[in-house]
Amino acid sequence: MIFLILPTVEILDLAGPLQTFAEANALSPRYAIQTVSTRNEVDSAQGVRLCALEPLTPVSEGSLVVVPGIKYAATEKTDPKVLRWLRDAFKSGATIASVCTGSFILGQAGLLDGRRCTTHWSGIDDLARRFPRARVLSDRLFVRDGRIVSSAGIVSGIDMALAMIEAQHGPLVASQIAREMVVYIRRDGSQRQSSIYLDFRTHMNPGVHRVQDWLIQNPQTKASLEKLADISGMSARNLTRRFRQATGVSIRAYATRIRLEMARTLRSDPTLSMESIARRCGFSDARQLRRLWHAAE
Repeated sequence: MIFLILPTVEILDLAGPLQTFAEANALSPRYAIQTVSTRNEVDSAQGVRLCALEPLTPVSEGSLVVVPGIKYAATEKTDPKVLRWLRDAFKSGATIASVCTGSFILGQAGLLDGRRCTTHWSGIDDLARRFPRARVLSDRLFVRDGRIVSSAGIVSGIDMALAMIEAQHGPLVASQIAREMVVYIRRDGSQRQSSIYLDFRTHMNPGVHRVQDWLIQNPQTKASLEKLADISGMSARNLTRRFRQATGVSIRAYATRIRLEMARTLRSDPTLSMESIARRCGFSDARQLRRLWHAAE
């Protein structure tokens, strides 16, 4: 993945997503991260000088290019080489993501034409005025339209990065990264349904998080309360109390929701019968699965 560093780059627009993808690599190597620019050194909007930047190089299919925001005045005159490079990257099959005013750079490259997009709330009207062919949306943390992704800026760049990691590597990886960074996973309002893998995770109890991770990774296994207590590092009684305090549901209810989510996923496989799905998800039979399914709806 490639971060495009332009003069007057906003430090947090860069650092937030960069840290998020770096944390993904800390769990397991997933991204080869590059920082590129038209210059070897770039001064940020906050006065920090970024050095040893790589030159613009051809981008391969499947790559991710992130364009952090810059000072608004700097968006009015972008180096033509940058715009050509972005257009070529998109044509090659790369996904292009912007943070904050980075959307104005995408607009100048013609990548927002006919697409849904967003930017920082203070720039929404200007984005719509300068790029009338773009479908500018307000009150969004981030917007994905095909291989173009844009975020509202500053910390919403982290939300966008987490969503992209979730799409590639699953919700458990995204939730682990969010917990490591001590941030909540917030979802764009356009998403029609929540994820059980991310719900009930807006707490900071490490023992409860470990139990949730184990239940997600072993949905078909009926663990005893004592085993889960060992995983949490608490007594069984304390875990029962702390789990409900942290999540608002009981351990049993949470485990059942995990199994039902797995069953919903397996239903898309036409080769599996309901009995087979029930067994794989830790239910006694298809009758129990159907009963709990209806009760949850």
